[in-house]
Amino acid sequence: MKIVIALDSFKESLTAAAACDAVARGFRAVLPQAAYHCVPMADGGEGTTAALVAARGGEWREVLVQGPLARPVTARYGRLPDGSAVMEMAEAAGLHLLAPAERNPRLTSTFGVGEMLR
Repeated sequence: MKIVIALDSFKESLTAAAACDAVARGFRAVLPQAAYHCVPMADGGEGTTAALVAARGGEWREVLVQGPLARPVTARYGRLPDGSAVMEMAEAAGLHLLAPAERNPRLTSTFGVGEMLR
């Protein structure tokens, strides 16, 4: 039996890859003979870059940019075999970079996203 596990991320808790792995572990406990194929998915939001990099055989690159409160953050983006780049705004300006009390659109910025594009 072949089982495909295709999941998106669970916001602020599991990446798509981690969710797929967790489900596969659960299935293996019940159906150990099955062949499992984990396919991390994305809906265009967080996790899209990771899904594209994995599916297309790309590689990760890092760049130092300003986070939403101008603190330095290391943002990752994917470089695909054809030379194109894929990136997520969340790497430079995502909620995961802020404590709940810091989430104020009047004080935060997406300047780092522009730095990533440079």
